[in-house]
Amino acid sequence: MDRKNVESLFARAKEIKALVVGDLMLDEYLWGKADRISPEAPVQVVDVVREDIRLGGAGNVANNLVALGCGVTVLSVIGADENGTVLRHVFSGKGVDTDGIFEDPLRRTSKKTRVVAAHQQIVRIDRESREPISRDFELKVTDFLAHRGGEYQVILISDYLKGVLSEGVLAAVFAAGKRFGIPVVVDPKGNDYRRYRGATILTPNRKEAEIASGVRIDDEKSLVRAAEQLLGEEALEALLITRSEEGMSLFEGAGRTVHIPTVAREVYDVTGAGDTVLAVMGLALACGGGFEEAARLANVAAGIAVGKLGTSIVTPAEIINDIGHEHRDSDAKIKNRDVIASLIAEEKRRGKRVVFTNGCFDLLHVGHVKYLQKARSLGDLMVLGLNSDASVRRLKGEKRPLIGEEERAHLLAALDCIDYVVIFDEDTPLQLIEAIRPLVLVKGGDYTPEGVVGREVVESYGGRVELVEFVDGKSTTNIIDSILEKYS
Repeated sequence: MDRKNVESLFARAKEIKALVVGDLMLDEYLWGKADRISPEAPVQVVDVVREDIRLGGAGNVANNLVALGCGVTVLSVIGADENGTVLRHVFSGKGVDTDGIFEDPLRRTSKKTRVVAAHQQIVRIDRESREPISRDFELKVTDFLAHRGGEYQVILISDYLKGVLSEGVLAAVFAAGKRFGIPVVVDPKGNDYRRYRGATILTPNRKEAEIASGVRIDDEKSLVRAAEQLLGEEALEALLITRSEEGMSLFEGAGRTVHIPTVAREVYDVTGAGDTVLAVMGLALACGGGFEEAARLANVAAGIAVGKLGTSIVTPAEIINDIGHEHRDSDAKIKNRDVIASLIAEEKRRGKRVVFTNGCFDLLHVGHVKYLQKARSLGDLMVLGLNSDASVRRLKGEKRPLIGEEERAHLLAALDCIDYVVIFDEDTPLQLIEAIRPLVLVKGGDYTPEGVVGREVVESYGGRVELVEFVDGKSTTNIIDSILEKYS
């Protein structure tokens, strides 16, 4: 992802109004120490030292959207009780529009109390209503959608199966999305996704996708089969299946599939990560982003969320900072051959598709840059093999290179499209290719596939060769000739 584009997206967030529809709840955390066992029963005694109330369920989605910078309205039904009052008060303090929250005296406002000690949950206590909302309150919700649905650029459905999202409510939401031409993004639950027919995109996790499709997902083939079934049955534009440590997989109706690897990090708590994915996906789509851009952004945000305890928000600054780690100083990108193989092996374990190309790149010019950008687009990570000074002299004569290998390496490493640079001293990069074993081997369009060094090695394990055309008229030789003509 391009940092500048992400920054622009979040700058547009203030112009977005999002409607969150779903089950609201409070998440209460009791933080304490558990150093002894009760004399009354074989259970831990927790000495509570801090209490914390957070928005949960659809409330956590709204909270994330507020943190991302957009305007938020919540549409739901809660109880006419103390927890409902607390919920409204928290929303009001964050500037959330609560005109769409209706109070039913016959329901309980959901509250989940978690007791946490030594960074682990000891027990969770649930107090809630699970029965469907009454017909009277269903009409209140659908009437709100009919009158105010046109105010929003995106609708997000957060379903926790607590009764707010009845068949009538869901039908009204999807009708509003179609009527006003806005995306409807759904975090689904249950085993029957037919109730979400009319949604733009669903964001289930792997277990939820297994339950809904009836397909056990244990490899990529079964994952695709489950996704195709859900896409076909629900007539979705897209489906995003989150896969924990394996990242995310995006499936679009046209048959396009994108697997997005997760970034390795320490996981403290997955609570609310799905809410973060829903919020970021919704905002990105509302800002005009495509499904893949939105999914990649959501993947970054989810990785940040699981590094926090409890239901937590993720901010634009955190996301931009995380993406910014890809834009490293050039020194960090230049590697010796004896370390690059292990680095690339680790990147492959994370699911990265590795691209390799090589060359002299003496007197860097726009033709080089365009070639390298095109090569990088063929995978997730690119390693560039750079001919050493001695190697260049053997290939191009004693007057070359014009620029030394260290300077050339730093110039190339400064390009965002290049992840690693490795200087090699041989006439060909064959040994480097054998050490890295890239998925895609790229050379210029003046080659034939048969003439590419390393082709047989790469194809032997299922990789491929790609030829990329150079920009016409752009070459180091032409630049040298032009300089000599003007200044000799």
